[in-house]
Amino acid sequence: MRQFTGGFLLAVSIMACTTTKPVVQQTTPPQPVVLTLGNKAFTTDDFFQSFTKNQLSADSSQHTDVKQYFDLYTNLKLKVVDAEAAGLDTTEAFREELATYRKQLAQSYLTDKTQVESLAAEAYQRMQQEINASHILVAVPDDAAPADTLTAYQTALTLRKRIADGEDFASVARAGSQDATTASDGGSLNWFTAFSLVYPLENAVYNTATRQVTGPVRTRAGYHLLRVNDRRPNRGKLRVAHILIRMSPGAGAPGADAPGTNAAGQQVAKERIDAAYARLLRGELFETVARQVSDDVTSKTNGGQLPAFETGKQVPAFEEAAFALVNPGDISKPVKTNYGWHIIKLLERTPLSSYAELAPNLRQRVTTDTRAEVLRQSALQRLRSVYAVRENKAVVEQAIARADSSLLRGQWQYTEPLSAGLPNQPIITIASQPYSINQFFGYVRQRQQPRRNPAQPTAKPNQAIPGSSPAVAMRRLLDRFIGDQLLATEENDLEKKSPEFRALLAEIHDGILLSQQMEENVWERSMADSTGQRQLFEQNRTLYQFPQRVAATVIVAPTDALLKQVQTVLTGKTPYQLKRAAPDLRYAQNQTGLTPETQEQLRAVLVAMARNPGYVVEVAASHDGTERDSVSAGRIRAVVGLLRQNGVALNRIIERDFQGGSRPGSADPASQRRVSFQYFSIDKADVARAFSTPGQPVEISEGLFAPGTNPYIDQLNAVAPGNTVLHPAGKAVVVLVDRIEPARTRTFAEARGAVINDYQAILERQWLEQLRTKYPVNVNQDEIGKLVK
Repeated sequence: MRQFTGGFLLAVSIMACTTTKPVVQQTTPPQPVVLTLGNKAFTTDDFFQSFTKNQLSADSSQHTDVKQYFDLYTNLKLKVVDAEAAGLDTTEAFREELATYRKQLAQSYLTDKTQVESLAAEAYQRMQQEINASHILVAVPDDAAPADTLTAYQTALTLRKRIADGEDFASVARAGSQDATTASDGGSLNWFTAFSLVYPLENAVYNTATRQVTGPVRTRAGYHLLRVNDRRPNRGKLRVAHILIRMSPGAGAPGADAPGTNAAGQQVAKERIDAAYARLLRGELFETVARQVSDDVTSKTNGGQLPAFETGKQVPAFEEAAFALVNPGDISKPVKTNYGWHIIKLLERTPLSSYAELAPNLRQRVTTDTRAEVLRQSALQRLRSVYAVRENKAVVEQAIARADSSLLRGQWQYTEPLSAGLPNQPIITIASQPYSINQFFGYVRQRQQPRRNPAQPTAKPNQAIPGSSPAVAMRRLLDRFIGDQLLATEENDLEKKSPEFRALLAEIHDGILLSQQMEENVWERSMADSTGQRQLFEQNRTLYQFPQRVAATVIVAPTDALLKQVQTVLTGKTPYQLKRAAPDLRYAQNQTGLTPETQEQLRAVLVAMARNPGYVVEVAASHDGTERDSVSAGRIRAVVGLLRQNGVALNRIIERDFQGGSRPGSADPASQRRVSFQYFSIDKADVARAFSTPGQPVEISEGLFAPGTNPYIDQLNAVAPGNTVLHPAGKAVVVLVDRIEPARTRTFAEARGAVINDYQAILERQWLEQLRTKYPVNVNQDEIGKLVK
C-alpha cells in the first residue's frame, strides 16, 4: 500500500523538474488563517497553492470547486495533524525517508537545467558522427607542482612543433607518448563517438577539422595532442551473438589459465574455432554450438548473445567484423582479437534513435559523466557570488604543511588533539558559518584516494605518481571541500529561498505521513477483516448486482469486405486460420535435412511462436514424383524436431503430409520439394492482429457487456441472440450476440473487490469523525468567501 507514497512523490519530483529558478523569499506580514484543526493553523495561501496545483493537474477528473476541495484538504490535514500528534514525524524511519526524498528533490534546484539541456543536445549532435583520432600524452598529475606542470606543457609544445614541421604523428606518438596502452599503435584511439572520451578531449576532437592536430589539452592524466584522422556517419547499434575460443593451452577447460600467446596454445585455439565454424557450415544451430564450445561463460548459456553496442565499445577487430555483417542471421568467418578467436552472428541492427527518444537518457548521462564537473563548476561560480567565502590563510598554510607522501597513496592520517593553536580553528567561513580544520581533516581522510599513473597502468595503486606534490593534492582537496560546503549551504537554504521547494517538500512530508496513517487505519484493516467484509456484503446485497449483460463478440473493421473475411474465420473451428504464413523451405532432390540457410529461415517461425503464445503452426511437406513418400515425412520430422528443440510444444504443431506427396495446383517438381507454414491461433486477438494493417486496424472484443460498456451494443434497437451489422463513422461492425445474461446478485467472491473499496470508505469516514472530535475544525468562512469570488 506504500505505493501511494511512491506515486505521489514521483509526481512531486516531476513537477520540481519544471520549476523556475528559486526566488529569495521576502518578509511579508502574517497570512490570514483559513482553517484551524485543534491548535494547528493553516493559512489561506497554503490552501490556495494546494487548490491551484490540483486544478492544474493533468487528471481533469480530480478537478473540483473551492468548497469541494476545501473538504478534501481538511480531511487530509486532519490525518497529518493526527500523525504529527502521534510522533510519526519524529521516528528515525520517517526522518530517513524524508531526507532521502529531500536530497533527490534538491538536486533539481542545484543544477542549471538549461545547461543540462544544452549539453544533452550537444552530445546528441556529436553522436551523429563517429571520429577516428590519435593522441599523444605527456603525463603529468593534476596535483603536480607548478614547475613540473610547466615542463610537461613545454614538452607537449615541442612535440607539436615537430609534427607541424612535417614529422609523422604516429611516429612521434610511438617515440614520445607516455600512454602505455596506445603509444605502440601510433597513439590510435580508433573509432568513437560522444561519451567515449573525457569531455575536454571530446570537445577538442569534435572542434578540430579532419587531418588536423590540436592541443595541448589538459586532463587529469596530463597534456594531450590530438589528431583527427577521419569522420563517418553514426553506424547505429548492433546486437550480436558470438562464440569465443580463448588462446590458451587450457582454453575452455575448468580452471584454465589466462589466455597465453605461446604457439601451441594458439594452434589449439585455431583448431577449436575452425571445428566450430565447420559445424555451423554443416547446418548446426549457432546457439547450440555456442553453448557447447564457447569460452565466454557469461554469454554461452544465452546462445552467445551480447548486449547491444555502438562504435567504440568493443575491441576494434571484433567491432569491424560485426559491423561488416549485413543481414540479421549473417555469420562471420573466425575473427582474431586480443581475447581469442570469435565467430560473430548478427542478430539486429538499429539506427541512432531520435533526440526525443534519447533525451531523458542523455540528460542523465551528462550529469554523471565527466560533463558533471562542468555543471558543478558553473553552479559553484554562481554560488560564490551569493555566499561570501573567506579562507583563514594561517590555518590553511598549516593544513597544507601537514600533507606528506602518504596522501598520494591514499593513506594519510592525522592524530587528535592537534598541535596547540589548531584544534577546531576555522579554516574557512561560508556566509558567516565557520568550518574547522578538524572538519577538513576528517573530509581529507574520507575522500583521499590513491592515484594511478597513466604512463604506468600496471603500477600498484599505493605507489605515488612521480611528480605529484602532496601540498598541491591537499590544496585541491581543500578546494573540493569548499565547493561541497557551498553546495550544502545552498541546499540547506532552499526552504528559505524557494517557496516552490518549500511547498513541494511539505507535500512530500504530508504524503509520507498520510500513507502511514491510511495503511494503519484503513487499508490494512479492510484487507485483514474478512468478517467485516462478509458482514458488509450480507447487509448490502442489493448494492452488489450485475445488471442485465450481453454475451457477445464485436468485430470492427475498416471495410465490409475485410469484416466478412474476419467473420468467416471466426465462425470456423478453433484454432482459427490466420492470414499469416512463413516463407517456404526449399529442398534439393531427396534432401530431408536442414541446411544453415533453412535453419535461419526457421528462426522466423520460432520468433513468431515465442511472441504469440496462442499460435499453432501447420507444417506441411510435399515431394516431387521421383521421390519416395518417406522423403516428405522426413522433411516434416526434421522441421518439427528443430521446433521442439527450441521450446515449441508438440500440441502447438500440426503436421500435414500431402496425400500422394504432391501439392495440388503445381506441376513443377522443384515447387513440390518444399515445406510450407500456415499459422493458426486459439486467441481471437491474434486474428485481429493478423488482419490489421497500418492505419486500418481490426478490433475484436468478446465477453459479457453491461449497458454503457460497449458503444456498438448500446446502438442496437433490440438486443437478442443473432448477428447485427452496423456502419458507424465509416466503419464496418458486426455484433454477434450469443445470449442475454439476466440481472443477478453477485457472489461474495465476485463482489469482494467492490466490498473492500466500500469497507475502506466506511472505515475512513468513521476515522475522520473521530479526528474531527479530537481536533475541532474551525473554518474562516470569510476567507473561503473571498476565494470563491
